[in-house]
Amino acid sequence: MRSIVTFAALALAASVLVPRYASHMGTAPAPLALAARPQAPIAGSAVNSRSIVVPRDARGHFEVDARVDGRHLSFMIDTGASLIALSASNAARLGIHPVQSEFVAEVKTANGTVRAAPTRLDEVEVGDIVLRDVAALVLPDAALSDNLLGLSFLSRLRRFEYTDGKLVLEQ
Repeated sequence: MRSIVTFAALALAASVLVPRYASHMGTAPAPLALAARPQAPIAGSAVNSRSIVVPRDARGHFEVDARVDGRHLSFMIDTGASLIALSASNAARLGIHPVQSEFVAEVKTANGTVRAAPTRLDEVEVGDIVLRDVAALVLPDAALSDNLLGLSFLSRLRRFEYTDGKLVLEQ
């Protein structure tokens, strides 16, 4: 529950930043709300498309292992988050070390309001899906229990949908 409230707050705060990055984002399908690990490609996908099916975990979330700028990170898929959200420690693993003056976005979480630092990720890979130049936020470790894969990634896909207890991502 804490993660959901945190992510909802991230979505509100990120809405201030989204117009700035709108030219890099496509049109998003109707939001879902969950998180999961990639499985095999979807049978019958369109030629030249890349798809993964993400089943629910025991908590009912969809979690994926991704490669961000060449490094492995785990994410909870959050269709309510406007941007990818990274904990400060995971951002540091990627070589992203925002200084205090870069924490300019206010994000409301279950633990109160925190500041986040906008950043861009050169490349985000989930299974066979690869996106470049993706908007993200860095939050203090205490404000974020899981990295979130938000709409700055999802909205650039051909489609994402929840069907038969699974989340389908297609590029």
